Amino acid sequence: MPSSNFSREIAVKSDSARCWAVLTDVPRLVEWVSILDDAKEVSHLQRYEAVLMDRLGPFKLKADLDIVVSDVEEGKRIRVQANGEDRQVASRIGVNALLVLEPHEDGSTTITVEGTYEVIGRVATLGAGMIRTKANKVMDEFFAKATAELGAA
Repeated sequence: MPSSNFSREIAVKSDSARCWAVLTDVPRLVEWVSILDDAKEVSHLQRYEAVLMDRLGPFKLKADLDIVVSDVEEGKRIRVQANGEDRQVASRIGVNALLVLEPHEDGSTTITVEGTYEVIGRVATLGAGMIRTKANKVMDEFFAKATAELGAA
Protein backbone atom coordinates (compact mmCIF):
# COMPACT_ATOMS: atom_id res chain seq x y z
CA MET A 1 0.00 0.00 0.00
CA PRO A 2 1.45 3.39 -0.89
CA SER A 3 1.45 6.01 1.82
CA SER A 4 -1.72 7.89 2.68
CA ASN A 5 -2.00 11.50 3.78
CA PHE A 6 -4.01 12.82 6.71
CA SER A 7 -4.79 16.26 8.02
CA ARG A 8 -7.02 17.44 10.87
CA GLU A 9 -7.52 20.75 12.61
CA ILE A 10 -9.44 21.79 15.71
CA ALA A 11 -9.85 24.99 17.67
CA VAL A 12 -9.65 24.73 21.46
CA LYS A 13 -10.20 27.21 24.31
CA SER A 14 -6.83 26.55 25.96
CA ASP A 15 -3.83 28.72 25.28
CA SER A 16 -0.89 27.34 23.34
CA ALA A 17 1.25 26.80 26.48
CA ARG A 18 -1.38 24.49 27.99
CA CYS A 19 -1.86 22.75 24.63
CA TRP A 20 1.88 22.17 24.36
CA ALA A 21 2.08 20.75 27.89
CA VAL A 22 -0.82 18.36 27.26
CA LEU A 23 0.16 17.34 23.72
CA THR A 24 3.75 16.52 24.67
CA ASP A 25 2.71 14.42 27.68
CA VAL A 26 3.29 11.03 26.05
CA PRO A 27 1.76 8.80 28.78
CA ARG A 28 -1.44 10.88 28.56
CA LEU A 29 -1.51 10.62 24.74
CA VAL A 30 -1.10 6.85 24.87
CA GLU A 31 -4.21 6.68 27.07
CA TRP A 32 -6.09 8.67 24.43
CA VAL A 33 -5.48 6.18 21.59
CA SER A 34 -6.86 2.68 22.12
CA ILE A 35 -4.31 0.91 19.89
CA LEU A 36 -1.26 2.21 21.78
CA ASP A 37 0.16 0.77 24.97
CA ASP A 38 3.26 0.70 27.12
CA ALA A 39 4.89 4.02 26.20
CA LYS A 40 8.38 4.69 27.49
CA GLU A 41 10.31 7.92 27.34
CA VAL A 42 13.86 7.25 26.17
CA SER A 43 14.81 10.93 25.90
CA HIS A 44 12.36 13.80 26.51
CA LEU A 45 11.10 15.36 23.27
CA GLN A 46 13.59 13.24 21.32
CA ARG A 47 12.82 9.53 21.45
CA TYR A 48 10.09 7.23 22.78
CA GLU A 49 9.00 3.61 22.52
CA ALA A 50 5.46 2.25 22.51
CA VAL A 51 3.54 -0.85 21.49
CA LEU A 52 0.85 -0.77 18.81
CA MET A 53 -1.72 -3.53 19.33
CA ASP A 54 -4.83 -3.99 17.25
CA ARG A 55 -6.96 -6.42 15.34
CA LEU A 56 -7.36 -5.60 11.68
CA GLY A 57 -9.50 -8.08 9.81
CA PRO A 58 -8.10 -11.56 10.46
CA PHE A 59 -4.77 -10.17 11.70
CA LYS A 60 -3.79 -9.51 15.30
CA LEU A 61 -1.13 -6.85 15.00
CA LYS A 62 1.49 -6.15 17.68
CA ALA A 63 4.37 -3.90 16.72
CA ASP A 64 7.03 -2.28 18.86
CA LEU A 65 7.22 1.34 17.76
CA ASP A 66 10.37 3.42 17.71
CA ILE A 67 9.26 7.05 17.92
CA VAL A 68 11.65 9.84 16.97
CA VAL A 69 10.83 13.50 17.60
CA SER A 70 12.38 16.27 15.51
CA ASP A 71 11.72 19.83 14.35
CA VAL A 72 10.82 20.87 17.89
CA GLU A 73 9.91 24.54 18.23
CA GLU A 74 8.95 24.73 21.89
CA GLY A 75 5.30 25.64 22.23
CA LYS A 76 4.71 25.81 18.46
CA ARG A 77 5.45 22.68 16.48
CA ILE A 78 6.82 19.17 16.68
CA ARG A 79 7.41 16.39 14.14
CA VAL A 80 6.98 12.76 15.14
CA GLN A 81 8.11 9.72 13.16
CA ALA A 82 7.00 6.30 14.39
CA ASN A 83 8.11 3.05 12.79
CA GLY A 84 7.43 -0.50 13.83
CA GLU A 85 7.25 -4.06 12.59
CA ASP A 86 5.18 -7.10 13.49
CA ARG A 87 7.25 -10.06 12.36
CA GLN A 88 4.46 -12.56 13.18
CA VAL A 89 2.22 -11.11 10.49
CA ALA A 90 5.08 -9.80 8.34
CA SER A 91 3.89 -6.21 8.35
CA ARG A 92 5.42 -2.81 8.95
CA ILE A 93 3.85 0.51 9.85
CA GLY A 94 5.26 3.99 9.57
CA VAL A 95 3.80 7.35 10.54
CA ASN A 96 5.26 10.79 9.93
CA ALA A 97 3.22 13.57 11.55
CA LEU A 98 3.60 17.27 12.19
CA LEU A 99 1.71 18.96 15.03
CA VAL A 100 1.39 22.76 14.83
CA LEU A 101 -0.12 25.08 17.44
CA GLU A 102 -1.43 28.44 16.30
CA PRO A 103 -2.26 30.80 19.20
CA HIS A 104 -4.98 33.42 18.87
CA GLU A 105 -5.37 36.80 20.57
CA ASP A 106 -8.40 35.60 22.55
CA GLY A 107 -6.30 32.89 24.24
CA SER A 108 -7.60 30.03 22.14
CA THR A 109 -5.42 27.82 19.95
CA THR A 110 -5.80 26.02 16.65
CA ILE A 111 -4.22 22.55 16.65
CA THR A 112 -3.27 21.09 13.28
CA VAL A 113 -1.95 17.58 12.76
CA GLU A 114 -0.92 16.48 9.29
CA GLY A 115 1.28 13.82 7.81
CA THR A 116 1.44 10.43 6.18
CA TYR A 117 1.15 6.82 7.23
CA GLU A 118 2.14 3.63 5.48
CA VAL A 119 1.25 0.01 6.17
CA ILE A 120 3.08 -2.65 4.19
CA GLY A 121 3.15 -6.42 4.28
CA ARG A 122 0.37 -8.94 4.88
CA VAL A 123 -1.88 -6.48 6.71
CA ALA A 124 -1.81 -4.19 3.65
CA THR A 125 -3.55 -6.95 1.65
CA LEU A 126 -6.76 -6.00 3.47
CA GLY A 127 -6.91 -2.92 1.30
CA ALA A 128 -6.57 0.80 1.66
CA GLY A 129 -10.23 1.29 2.62
CA MET A 130 -10.07 -0.84 5.76
CA ILE A 131 -6.75 0.67 6.82
CA ARG A 132 -8.03 4.21 6.16
CA THR A 133 -11.12 3.50 8.29
CA LYS A 134 -8.89 2.37 11.17
CA ALA A 135 -6.61 5.42 10.77
CA ASN A 136 -9.64 7.73 10.84
CA LYS A 137 -10.87 6.04 14.02
CA VAL A 138 -7.49 6.66 15.67
CA MET A 139 -7.58 10.33 14.62
CA ASP A 140 -11.18 10.64 15.90
CA GLU A 141 -10.12 9.24 19.29
CA PHE A 142 -7.15 11.58 19.52
CA PHE A 143 -9.09 14.73 18.63
CA ALA A 144 -12.09 13.83 20.82
CA LYS A 145 -9.77 13.47 23.82
CA ALA A 146 -7.86 16.65 22.89
CA THR A 147 -11.13 18.58 22.67
CA ALA A 148 -12.35 17.17 25.99
CA GLU A 149 -9.07 18.00 27.72
CA LEU A 150 -8.44 21.43 26.16
CA GLY A 151 -12.02 22.67 25.67
CA ALA A 152 -13.92 23.09 22.42
CA ALA A 153 -13.66 26.65 21.12
